[in-house]
Amino acid sequence: SAERILVAVGGWPQKPDIPGAEHGITSNEVFDLAEFPKRILIVGGGYIAVEFAGIFAGLGAQTELLYRGDLFLRGFDMEVRKFTATEVARKGVKLSFNQDLDRIEKNRDGSLKVTLKSGEIREVDQILYAIGRVPKTANLGLESAGVELDAKGAVVVDDSFQSSVSSIYALGDVIDRVQLTPVALAEAMSLVDQLYGDAGIPLPNYKMIPTAVFCQPNIGTLGVSEEEALEQGHKIDVYVSDFRAMRHTLSGSQERTLMKLIVEQGSERILGIHMVGADAGEIMQGLAVAVTAGATKTDFDRTIGIHPTAAEEFVTLRTKTRSLP
Repeated sequence: SAERILVAVGGWPQKPDIPGAEHGITSNEVFDLAEFPKRILIVGGGYIAVEFAGIFAGLGAQTELLYRGDLFLRGFDMEVRKFTATEVARKGVKLSFNQDLDRIEKNRDGSLKVTLKSGEIREVDQILYAIGRVPKTANLGLESAGVELDAKGAVVVDDSFQSSVSSIYALGDVIDRVQLTPVALAEAMSLVDQLYGDAGIPLPNYKMIPTAVFCQPNIGTLGVSEEEALEQGHKIDVYVSDFRAMRHTLSGSQERTLMKLIVEQGSERILGIHMVGADAGEIMQGLAVAVTAGATKTDFDRTIGIHPTAAEEFVTLRTKTRSLP
C-alpha cells in the first residue's frame, strides 16, 4: 500500500490481426536479430516505420515501406510529408502507399511470403510492424481498482494527472496524449513538483512541442502545420525555402533541404516551424527555446545568421511564399 500510486508503464507495439502475424517482429525485437535481413518489409506510416526504413536501407537491405494510407507521417505538415517522401525514395526506400497486409506465410528456407490485400506478393527475409503502440494497461487490475480507462486502454486523467481514483496518478504513453519521452519527463517533473514541491513547474505546453523524426534526411518540427493553422482560423504568412545544401555541390549528393515558417499575420507570432534536412532536430531544439521565450518573425529577421550553415536560412527568410486564407 502507499499514499499515492503512479502508473507510468508506457506503451506496447501492436501487431496486425492477420494470419501469420507471428512471423513478423516489432521495435521490441529489432535490435536482437540473429541475422541481418537482405530484404525487409516495414509496415506502418509513423515515426518508427520511417526511421527504421532509413536505417535498414542505409545498411544495405532491400527495403520497402508499406502503408495503408495515401501518404505517411499523418499529422505532420503536408508539404513536409510530400518533400520527405521524395527524399526517402531518393535514398533507396521503396514506398508502397494504399497497400495493406492480408496474410504471411513462412517458406521452407525461412523467408516470408507476404500476400497483400491487393493480391500482390512480396518475398522478404524479415517483416517489421510499426503500426502503432497501445497503453500497456492490460492485466494491471486498474479496472478492478476503479480506474477509468478509455477505449484504447489509456488511463483517463485530469490536468493534474490524477485518475478517477484520487490516490492513483498516471502520465506518459499510458495516458496517450503525446507519445514522446521528453514529454513524459516534463509531465513527471510537473507532477512531482505539484505533489511535493512548491507547484512552480507548469504543465507541459502540448501546443508547442519540438520533435524530430530521425529519417534520412531528418525532420524537425515545432508548433502547428499549415493545415492546422488554417483549421484554427489563423490568417497566416508562409515562408518556404527549398534548396540543396552548399556542401553537396562538392559531395555530389542530390539531397535537398526544406525550411518553413508559419507566421500569424499582424502579430508576427511564430505558429509553426518545419524543417527537413541534416541535423533538423538539433536546429529545432534551439529554435524551440527562442519561440517558447516569445520570439517573433521580426526577432528572427533581426538575428544575424551564421554562415555558411543551413540554420541561417531561418533568419534570412524574407519573401513570403503565400498568405492565407
